[in-house]
Amino acid sequence: MAHIREKITEIDPVWQRISEEGRAAIDAEPLLGGMIHGTVLHHKSLEKALSFRMSQKLASAEMSEQILREIADAAYSDDPSIGEDARADIVAVFERDPACHRFIQPLLYFKGFQAIQAYRVGHWLWKQGRKDLSYFVQMRVSEVFGIDVHPAARIGKGIMIDHAHSIVIGETAVVGDNVSMLHSVTLGGTGKEDDDRHPKIENGVLIGAGAKVLGNITIGHCSRIAAGSVVLEAVPPMKTVAGVPAKIVGEAGCSQPSITMDQLLRGEL
Repeated sequence: MAHIREKITEIDPVWQRISEEGRAAIDAEPLLGGMIHGTVLHHKSLEKALSFRMSQKLASAEMSEQILREIADAAYSDDPSIGEDARADIVAVFERDPACHRFIQPLLYFKGFQAIQAYRVGHWLWKQGRKDLSYFVQMRVSEVFGIDVHPAARIGKGIMIDHAHSIVIGETAVVGDNVSMLHSVTLGGTGKEDDDRHPKIENGVLIGAGAKVLGNITIGHCSRIAAGSVVLEAVPPMKTVAGVPAKIVGEAGCSQPSITMDQLLRGEL
């Protein structure tokens, strides 16, 4: 019976689905066989596949693919929550991004997902006190993906970053669970403070493209920030803010705006 329980705990529906989608993708496009075998089918777990993909993307003349892979493997082995968060991120992207039709797509193609997984390894390094190496990961993520996330920032699970170009998340920023944001979002400071100076984004928030949230302010859970807004003051839970500077223009419109991804303002302005 104990043996059966052990086998049951090893079942991973996310990885099983990605593997099945990989085999189907090769049948549909044999020219991708080498990449999909190397990235997916050669590996026994999502964690191993993520380590391989990250090392492929971030390797350079300054840091080899092998060393980066060993670092990522150590992170996933030491902190199982990193892999668990990655699974939640995959499901989030699949459920919220209309361009995502398979679980395998974020792993292979989506730079927002890939950048966040690399950040998670960099954050693990930061917590281990290996700050220079975490800065190196941050630098390579910025160079490769065009996303700048400080390794000290704290980011939850179920994160969806659509398009992902020019995302900036500062050192003392905190992002909760099930947050969605689009490209060119900044979670930044307002000056040269050295203390806690970046936004705190609570669970379930939707941040539209180009929005700037500046300073040590809290964005309440399940709120919406309209595209192009500049938010300088705290936002209560379940509200919609818009404008420069942003002001409350109405309710959030639903209980889970980050999941519905509804960005339309209907009569609020």
